[in-house]
Amino acid sequence: MRRWQRLAREARARREEGRALIEGPHLVAAYLDSGAAPEALIVSESGAAKREIRELVDRAGVAPDVLSDAVFGAIADAETPQGLAAEIVVPAARGSLADSPGCVLLDGIQDAGNVGAILRSAAAFGVRDVLLGAGCADPWSPKVLRAAMGAHFSLRIGASRNPVADVERFGGTVACTVARGGVPIGEADLQGRILWIFGGEGAGIRGELAARAGLKVTIPMPGTAESLNVAAAAAICFYEKSRQR
Repeated sequence: MRRWQRLAREARARREEGRALIEGPHLVAAYLDSGAAPEALIVSESGAAKREIRELVDRAGVAPDVLSDAVFGAIADAETPQGLAAEIVVPAARGSLADSPGCVLLDGIQDAGNVGAILRSAAAFGVRDVLLGAGCADPWSPKVLRAAMGAHFSLRIGASRNPVADVERFGGTVACTVARGGVPIGEADLQGRILWIFGGEGAGIRGELAARAGLKVTIPMPGTAESLNVAAAAAICFYEKSRQR
């Protein structure tokens, strides 16, 4: 039980073991839909009585560990445990974007909700690869997993140890957003391979990365807001790229 607690709560444990804990029927179903099989299934006593959970257990073909609701609650990260969790192998991380048809590089985005929302939008609009640089929230943390709603299992997600080198090896258009002075997003040429760079709110992307963005776009905002949340900006960019395909 303590090992599962560590997987749910500690990024270091997830890195060392190459494992993560996904919680809830939705995420487990999305994982199974990807064709993968969990290492272990964990079910609460009350969860075992639910038809949806029993059907997922049958689909997985893995004998579950059934725990009391109290013990399951001690493992689960969610405030309201959903009665089902799975231990999974974290897919091997990509080390380069050189052969990616389209991707996104996140730079210093610490908020787990933003990282998860960006992953969700990336999957929705056909982005294939996501690299996370230093200072980003752990993509396999429970909060990011919940916010992404299963997007992890249709993306290739990895860590970028040298973002500048990854950008330089990409070989396609490198794009970022700027508050003013960029090409309006609806007028930008987004054909072909694009690497989007998004940075943390406040600091933005590092100067050496911004300098390598050959395309800088601005999202026109006729309303009164001064800026957009980074996840909202990313979704607009992904949508426009998808529209131009």
